[in-house]
Amino acid sequence: MNDARPASPHPAHSRSTSSLVRRRAERDTGTMASPEPGIAPSQGARMHYAWVMAAITFLVLLGASGFRSAPGILIVPLQEAFGWDRATISLAVSINLILFGFMGPFAAAMMDRWGIRRVVTVALLAIATGSFLTTFMTAPWQLYLLWGVVVGLGTGSMATVLAATVATRWFVARRGMVVGVLTAASATGQLIFLPGLAWLATHHGWKSVSVAVSLTTLAVVPFVLIFARNRPADLGLRPYGATGAEPPAPPRRNPIAAAFGTLRMAVRSRDFWLLAGTFFICGATTNGLIGTHLIPAGHDHGMSEVTAANLLALIGIFDIIGTTASGWLTDRFDPRRLLFMYYGLRGLSLMALPWAFGAPRFGLIAFIVFYGLDWVATVPPTIALAGRSFGVEQAALVYGWVFAAHQLGAASAAFLAGVIRTSTGDYFLAFSGAGWLGLLAAFLALGIGSGARRRRPRGSLDPATSPGAAD
Repeated sequence: MNDARPASPHPAHSRSTSSLVRRRAERDTGTMASPEPGIAPSQGARMHYAWVMAAITFLVLLGASGFRSAPGILIVPLQEAFGWDRATISLAVSINLILFGFMGPFAAAMMDRWGIRRVVTVALLAIATGSFLTTFMTAPWQLYLLWGVVVGLGTGSMATVLAATVATRWFVARRGMVVGVLTAASATGQLIFLPGLAWLATHHGWKSVSVAVSLTTLAVVPFVLIFARNRPADLGLRPYGATGAEPPAPPRRNPIAAAFGTLRMAVRSRDFWLLAGTFFICGATTNGLIGTHLIPAGHDHGMSEVTAANLLALIGIFDIIGTTASGWLTDRFDPRRLLFMYYGLRGLSLMALPWAFGAPRFGLIAFIVFYGLDWVATVPPTIALAGRSFGVEQAALVYGWVFAAHQLGAASAAFLAGVIRTSTGDYFLAFSGAGWLGLLAAFLALGIGSGARRRRPRGSLDPATSPGAAD
């Protein structure tokens, strides 16, 4: 029996049918070579791998936040164990926060050169090693080296720079929401780790906290090695929601040269200085002050470490809500106005905090709600404004330098608040001064992007005309 089918009497119809089938298959996998107008090829019936990358990134940031939660918990136990004053311990926190920030642009460049998987794996191993070795320290310089330098370099190689890199590479649609969710991973880590770490420190000593953080960080490494990918093109995909041609990957440059080259371009822009200035204040009023000193301040007002840690964890709960909502809002509203609202609310909350400790039932609850809602809600609109001013391909590197300013502010506040507490006996000046800084940042934020089109730095992309800027 002859199984050969007769040739189609309508070859044009056959070709069009074959083309339709091929387009449907390509649309389902996100690999369409020349999409039809209005079709988002990466949003087909099958789940786009971008969501897998988002989940892995969330897990990485969740695990890394374990050690980021530890400084506030360990200040009092280290003070009791070694007799070091809070200014001495706060200096180690400051070193950690500075490196945590200044590694950002170099980490983004290293991810361009060597890929996300390699950079994140090495960073996680550094965090685990530095955390574990602190159990053998006997002098402040060892605290500075391990807690400050090693862990600072490790956490700085990820942080929100990793969230920005994954969001800008893998997403066009839903980018702001993804940044919000990934940024909230740190708050989720606080929610999960803080009460448990505080319990370990109280019942089993500070060394058990370092061991627990080390093991938790190591547990994340296999997931990165198995699932992490560098770019959608590695899997033959486009970014999720892309409708135009994907911009080519930047050339592989020396990470140091790439980071400083981006800085040289960015510093010529007024927008960069406004972004960096507002984010400096953001770091000073979050990680540096509250993240480091809220638990010791609660201890000063008669709270146990576990109770004070639970307060910080509650802030984490509201931050998850606020930051996720901020990502959604950033996709729909002017990011400058969002930043004005966030910084203004934060400034007022910090001004009220010294009195809130006197009314723990109502005052502290109100502080936790209002402050917690915008703990890191500033990140999605800040990344969006960096993309608008400098183009999506340079957004991660520019944001890395802006984040460096964030951590410089955090380090300054962590150290100065410790000095203020040591010299005055309380945190009143630290909290009220941070409140005024928050109000200043609110007004500075309104000026970001006001002249982006007229004064766009040479070498930056115009987001309105750059490929893949459909969101």
